[in-house]
This record gives sequence, structure tokens and C-alpha cells, in this order.
Amino acid sequence: MNNLVHVGFGNIVNIDKIIAVVSPESAPVRRMVQSAREKGSVIDATQGRKTKSVLMMENSQIVLSALLPETIAGRAQSDPDAREEAGSNAENCGTKK
Repeated sequence: MNNLVHVGFGNIVNIDKIIAVVSPESAPVRRMVQSAREKGSVIDATQGRKTKSVLMMENSQIVLSALLPETIAGRAQSDPDAREEAGSNAENCGTKK
């Protein structure tokens, strides 16, 4: 599970489980998000900010992010060592040394 990508505000998802990263602006995507909210399968990682991307996951869950789809895609395609470092930094997030 070292294929992790940071989706904003200390939230991380497994790259291997992402099917698509899309913009939330279209009506079909909005309907999908609303339907998933009603089913309880939405993970809101926006921390109250505007949703800028919707991540469709393998297990029919939807993750909402405040980062642009291009940003998430760029992070997912970046150097594996950088992703691994981001994952280890997130594990240390919130701890004081």
C-alpha cells in the first residue's frame, strides 16, 4: 500500500483503487455525488472548501477533494519516491516532536 497520493489537507488515498478523477461541474457527476451521499458512500476530504475534484474509487465510494483534478493526476504520476515521502509525512502529521 505504498502507492498513495495526497488529496489535500492531510488526506491520502490509494492510487491503485482510483478509477477516475473528474471535475464536479457536470450534471451527471453532481447526480452521482448526490446519490452516493444518500447511500452514505461519500468521503468528503475538502475540509469545508469548495469541491474541485471527484475521485471515483473501485469500491463504489466517492472521495471529494478541494484540489484540481490536474493536481491530483500530476501527483499520482509523479516520482514514486516523492509519493512514498508524502505518505510518510502524512503519517507524522499532527504529531509534535
